[in-house]
Amino acid sequence: MAVSNKKKKQKKKSHSLLANIKELFTLNIGTIIFGALFLYMAISIILYLTADHISTYQVTSGPLAKNQTYTGIVMRSEEVLTADTSGYLTYYAPENAKVRKNGVVYSIGESQSEETVSELTDSALQKLRSQMSSFSTHFDTTNYNKLYSFKYEIEGSLLQNSGVIAPVNTGNGANATVGGQTICYSSKDGLILYSMDGYEDMQISDITAEQINNKSYHVENLKTKERISAGDPVYKIITEESWSLFIPLSDKLIIQLGDRSTIRVKFLKDGASQVADLIIHSQEDGSYLGELRFSTGVIRYANDRFLDIELVTNTQSGLKIPISSIVNKEFYTIPEAYATKGGDSSELGFLREIKNDKGETTTEFDIVTLYEHKDGLYYVDKSDFTPGDIIIKSGSGDRYVIGDTASLEGVYCINKGYAVFRKIVIIDKNDEYCIVETDTSYGLAQFDHIVEDSTTVKEEAILY
Repeated sequence: MAVSNKKKKQKKKSHSLLANIKELFTLNIGTIIFGALFLYMAISIILYLTADHISTYQVTSGPLAKNQTYTGIVMRSEEVLTADTSGYLTYYAPENAKVRKNGVVYSIGESQSEETVSELTDSALQKLRSQMSSFSTHFDTTNYNKLYSFKYEIEGSLLQNSGVIAPVNTGNGANATVGGQTICYSSKDGLILYSMDGYEDMQISDITAEQINNKSYHVENLKTKERISAGDPVYKIITEESWSLFIPLSDKLIIQLGDRSTIRVKFLKDGASQVADLIIHSQEDGSYLGELRFSTGVIRYANDRFLDIELVTNTQSGLKIPISSIVNKEFYTIPEAYATKGGDSSELGFLREIKNDKGETTTEFDIVTLYEHKDGLYYVDKSDFTPGDIIIKSGSGDRYVIGDTASLEGVYCINKGYAVFRKIVIIDKNDEYCIVETDTSYGLAQFDHIVEDSTTVKEEAILY
């Protein structure tokens, strides 16, 4: 019995070992899939680590280079008006508002104006809310002094809208009064401002680089509730719509501007642009100033003595690409007279002479990509024909032998993972980049990805 049990145990142990070996070498579908994925990942990693990595560039749209910015000093036809008598002032004309000749500007008297207050209308309240909302939106803490100008502007609006309406000068010499004060009128048409900076009488010969560097610039607010004396400045009036902005000119900029008589100017303050007449002035110290003369828009920058601008000299705009990405590719050229439409197709193609199975000469209509059409020639890819192919002119039987070539400039586009030639037409360039036309047939579009260095790939190469 002991021997029999021992044999049974040995037999059982042998069966168990065979089962383990059999299970070890038995493949199931899960093992196969896992093995295939592991092998694919291993091969991909090896290929990635050993392959040459290609630098790419995303095509952008815009000018070749950014336009240079400058700070200029404003010169206008402006005059500071003074008080004829002493007293307290009440202002009626809002700042930055145009006033006609004999229009009311302010009143003056030995005491403060006796205000006559009445309830504001809905339209007047709406106007005030609009003024405050606009000021809040555009307020810049670096120009804190404008807060006081706005305060006086609101006070003037309240006085006018609450019933303190000054009479118009009748021109009969009588001194009209309101609220116990004598009314003062404008002697000319113009734009009213209640500030001065000492630059009002500036001449072109007075302008220096130090003046344009406005670090020590100071504006004096003329609106006050204090008593003033006769001869004190009360307001400023801008009498002409035309105005000028002066910028310093370097030798390089003078050459760049060349023979220009006009130039487009972009104002960085608000993004507005305007065409200016360009005049170059030479100064006594040997420096040069560029005068940008404008015929309109004085009210927009009436409170500004200095303006940051951009001279729009780079007017060429298109798709921007690196010079290093450009490649020249050869094409077969075929005279345009040989192009025709075949069968029911509306596309252009060529009649190519072939031999059929019987050895007879016949023609076959080939539709091919026409990359370019210039100087009476069509440019077709060299893969579409072989040297010596014969093209037949439709209706005449004239024959043309494929062989002449010409090159086109282009780049390799890699949007689909492999290099595809795309034609370009250069309209401007510098040492590093060029601007090419948009909407070119078989050309580029904004946000396309191209090879940055065309010498690193070949056409139709697959990129990892």
